Amino acid sequence: MSAGLQRIAAVGAGRMGRGIAIAFAYAGHQVALVDIKPRDAASTERLAQESLGEIGSSLAMLASLGMFDPAQVEPIMGRVRFVGRDGAAAALAEADTIFEGVPEVLDAKREAFEFIGRHARAGATVASTTSTILVTELAAFISHPERLLNAHWLNPAYIVPLVELSPHAGTDAAVLAGMKALLERAGKVPVVCAAAPGFIVPRLQALVMNEAARMVEQGIASAEEIDKATRYGFGFRFAAIGVVEFIDFGGNDILYYASRYLAGQIDAARFAPPAIVERFMAEGRNGLKSGRGFHDYQGIDSDAYRRDVLGRSLGMLRHLDLLQAPGMALRAGQHQPSALPRPSATESATQAVTVAAKG
Repeated sequence: MSAGLQRIAAVGAGRMGRGIAIAFAYAGHQVALVDIKPRDAASTERLAQESLGEIGSSLAMLASLGMFDPAQVEPIMGRVRFVGRDGAAAALAEADTIFEGVPEVLDAKREAFEFIGRHARAGATVASTTSTILVTELAAFISHPERLLNAHWLNPAYIVPLVELSPHAGTDAAVLAGMKALLERAGKVPVVCAAAPGFIVPRLQALVMNEAARMVEQGIASAEEIDKATRYGFGFRFAAIGVVEFIDFGGNDILYYASRYLAGQIDAARFAPPAIVERFMAEGRNGLKSGRGFHDYQGIDSDAYRRDVLGRSLGMLRHLDLLQAPGMALRAGQHQPSALPRPSATESATQAVTVAAKG
């Protein structure tokens, strides 16, 4: 096997396992999609056909959107094999990295890790894709906990770049470094967080989604208008700049005052600023304009930084085909979103996939 390539096993043939199989097969790795649940031969064959059929359909769709040459679908598919319970032990024994993706039930996790522990080689890295069970709890289920960490992917796993890595106190530092390197070589963007409920993205998005649902419930806006607002405002903004970076960019003081206003008008428990925002306010650490905030801006070229942020935002406008030429309002009665060169429908679809793949 070529340097840098690994033998990957994805345990659990559901949506996450299939997505991980696509991601690594696309990158050039050999992948075993492993089902460890006892089944009769007919049921195993049905699951194999369903799993490989969905992987093939997903690849064909990506190719049709211009992500890659359709001629590559067959070679990518050739790097994925389905393995039922009878062959699972052998597949795990030869795997360099194993991703566990069985249902989010503690008993199912325990059984899966006991099975993996019996058959995986001692030097294999094992990662659970769960978003609801912490690695600190899972570590008790496996024979080599120093090789274990959480690796939380976002669906669809073969498109969304981010993977959240959460080690426990006993995870070998080399295992974490190796997982980061493996993911980066596959075009992913790993981030590391503590073993805490919700990791990063699920915790942030749960707050946003619940607040959106409340606004629909309270009649503040329709679901359609909220979706438009998040795509072209909230989501647009945070596709170009990180959440904490944005606090610094706009100013911690703005967040402080806005939070106090919303806490007084809507719900103090939901909107009151956290202690760190109040402390930074008292210390004058208000971000870019003061030189320090959550990040340190001392010694940087602030004009060049602002230009970079603006450039990122313009890139999103181009992606959405909303970048207008000057004087559009002067074109009376004509709705022309842009007088600048515009991509064809196929090119737009290609850009959409490219942006999603690159993040």
